[in-house]
Amino acid sequence: MGEDDIRVRFGRAVRKRRQELCLSQEELADRAGIHRTYVGDVERGERNIALQNIEKLARALGILISTLMREYGVEDSP
Repeated sequence: MGEDDIRVRFGRAVRKRRQELCLSQEELADRAGIHRTYVGDVERGERNIALQNIEKLARALGILISTLMREYGVEDSP
């Protein structure tokens, strides 16, 4: 799994936004209604995350999915 893998890029974006908000993985997991170890797996790029969980994480991070993808390095802007 390389640095260009979408799972790695998404995990990096989640971690960056979480850290901006000064949240622990446990706090983010609680806000999103998912398990703390799942958040860790996502941040390390070890999960092929479901769309429902992407939505839960984005809401818990207080950000639109599209903004998370575009502004946090998941996708390059056109």
